Amino acid sequence: MTDRAVLDELRQAIDEVFDGRERVAMRELYAQASRHVGLPADLLTHLNELPEGAYDRRELIEAINEVIVRRGEQDTLGLLEVPGRDFADEDEGPDLMR
Repeated sequence: MTDRAVLDELRQAIDEVFDGRERVAMRELYAQASRHVGLPADLLTHLNELPEGAYDRRELIEAINEVIVRRGEQDTLGLLEVPGRDFADEDEGPDLMR
């Protein structure tokens, strides 16, 4: 599975867990992501690095991106697009996989 497909699969799991909800517990996302057979175990370990607790969509995506950057994988894996973020005023936008 390509890195882009992995992030697309993770986005789908995030969409599913947030369906009709404002906040979700980290364990709920992990459970939903685990149901996606296309997500490699390595990506699930990224989720294990997130602190327990409830997240809204933006907080969750930013936290996942922080793990990706901390691991130095932003150039190979890419980053998730943060909802509601406007990069128009910044010199360079992020290198996002969409």
